[in-house]
Amino acid sequence: MPVFRNDGELYACIGGMMEKATTDRAMGEKVRDSRLIVKFSYSNPTATITIDAKNDPPEGTFFRVLYGDNDLVPDVSMEMEADVAHRFWLGKVNLTAALTRREIVARGPITKILRLLPVIKPAYTLYPEHLKQIGRSDLAG
Repeated sequence: MPVFRNDGELYACIGGMMEKATTDRAMGEKVRDSRLIVKFSYSNPTATITIDAKNDPPEGTFFRVLYGDNDLVPDVSMEMEADVAHRFWLGKVNLTAALTRREIVARGPITKILRLLPVIKPAYTLYPEHLKQIGRSDLAG
């Protein structure tokens, strides 16, 4: 059985964590400085989250998080099952290994993707904390 029953749960869990990251100075500034648009396409359930660090974000944030389809042209696209994404944000998936095994399919400059890994490291703590805050301790690993 998949971790998320529908796209709404995925958006609340993974998207909600990403939205919190938009105001996190340590992570947010570095994501903003990447000047990348990263599109995450999920399956089981089908959902899309785009991180926009290229265009001006809302005041008080370092980047934008968009749900669903949009007209932005991503610099990097990542495709994976939602369960893989969930395990990734819990710190249980090695990105390089997942790319090699094609559990995650990346399009775009892989070097830019790999350079973001140290930047997003705080999310491995932020994600389970967010899950607990929204009443999803059952998913917090």
